Amino acid sequence: MSTVVERELDTSGLSCPLPILRLKQALRGMERGQRLRLIATDPGSQSDVVAFAAQTGHRLLESHAEGGKFYYLIEKA
Repeated sequence: MSTVVERELDTSGLSCPLPILRLKQALRGMERGQRLRLIATDPGSQSDVVAFAAQTGHRLLESHAEGGKFYYLIEKA
């Protein structure tokens, strides 16, 4: 069974705080319960995305690193 992802946001090459700002903007245009996959190369995104989800109520469903990139699956609250 595959995970449904309504939107993908690639912030590769962007440094803090741009990945979080772009994530916030992208989520604004989505419906509650929809999922977004964020791709980042900034190592700071690992703590930033966790903090962002905790502060905003969005759900961080999964995260992993692979090949110098960080992948996050976020569900809009």
